[in-house]
Amino acid sequence: MRSEAYSAIENYLSSNTSSQAKRLKADIGKNNQSLVLSMDDHEEVADVFNGTKLWWASGKNTFKSQAVSFHQTTDEKRYYKLIFHKRHRDLIIGQYLNHVLKEGSAIKVRNRQRKLYTNNGSYWSHVVFQHPATFQTLAMEPEKKMEIIEDLVTFSKAEEFYARIGRAWKRGYLLYGPPGTGKSTMIAAMANLLGYDLYDLELTAVKDNNELRRLLIETSSKSIIVIEDIDCSIDLTGQRKKKKEQKEEGQEKADQKQKQGTEEKESRSSQITLSGLLNFIDGIWSACGGERLIVFTTNYVEKLDPALIRKGRMDKHIELSYCSFEGFKVLAKNYLNIESHYLFGKIGELLKETKITPADVAEHLMPKNASGDAEFHLNTLIQALELAKEEAKVKSEQEEKKEMLSAKATSD
Repeated sequence: MRSEAYSAIENYLSSNTSSQAKRLKADIGKNNQSLVLSMDDHEEVADVFNGTKLWWASGKNTFKSQAVSFHQTTDEKRYYKLIFHKRHRDLIIGQYLNHVLKEGSAIKVRNRQRKLYTNNGSYWSHVVFQHPATFQTLAMEPEKKMEIIEDLVTFSKAEEFYARIGRAWKRGYLLYGPPGTGKSTMIAAMANLLGYDLYDLELTAVKDNNELRRLLIETSSKSIIVIEDIDCSIDLTGQRKKKKEQKEEGQEKADQKQKQGTEEKESRSSQITLSGLLNFIDGIWSACGGERLIVFTTNYVEKLDPALIRKGRMDKHIELSYCSFEGFKVLAKNYLNIESHYLFGKIGELLKETKITPADVAEHLMPKNASGDAEFHLNTLIQALELAKEEAKVKSEQEEKKEMLSAKATSD
């Protein structure tokens, strides 16, 4: 295996290399879109640390291969040599080398190709993560957006704080709201802001608590573990057990036996318990690795067990609701490239009276032809808002009639 120290030093010297070395080596980066430069063999570059100047030199040793082969082969071992005055020995061996390794590792993280993982049972597989979402394009009030950004950035820089207070370096986020309000897009924006990998955990594919723990151990630092629609993933409130007991009471009937068999089969496919998931979030095993976010999403927050979403597990609760006027203006800028229009006032009034999701607003603003006439799309949105307003009014009147009929029947 390649030395991690060598890789860290190579990353650290990358900026000095391109400006100082006379001869450079170039390799294709992991994204296949850029060149990665490093100094050639037997080159030397200078560095300065706390006013102390020192020099790095690259070298190469060549050995004849010991393997039996018809063709003579050689092995190459590359290295870096650090040169400094002996009076600076303590500074270099202590602070400087730690600085080089830390900065080199940070550069590697910034330049790495980020990944989106998903689980098949207790194993992760991945693809390259290339989602374009950013906080700038999120349809949300600016104040709320900045609050979330500051919270995320503060967390990413809080390693020493978490160590001082004796807590694992992790944080939980609960995103809740109606479908189409941007919960998944928010997660992608969080990953892009922090430069983290994403682990999309499918609980129904996990057999039991042991597999869940194994998946947690295999996640990396600087990552976001996501469980979407957690209220629909598996039954974590003990209802499965109650249903099973109810069906066992009616075993005399053949159809009940058939249902019980089906239920037992489902139970065997996923036996994760609420206790197992709670340990996954903040148990002892959750401390393995650091700088990790755990994100739950749900359309129905009231269905979740209070123990699952209390502070300390889901530290920050973020409600993503229906589209506001501020959110609409972001979408208009994204889709139509306009920041103001005489129809904005009417749309603002309708948004106050109508519940419509950002996804629905975006669909009406999506250009459907090459002309991209902004006024046409805004009028289309106005028509949709007026229709939604009328439908909500009719629904409200129908509910009032039902209540009146119910009250009359009760009095009779």
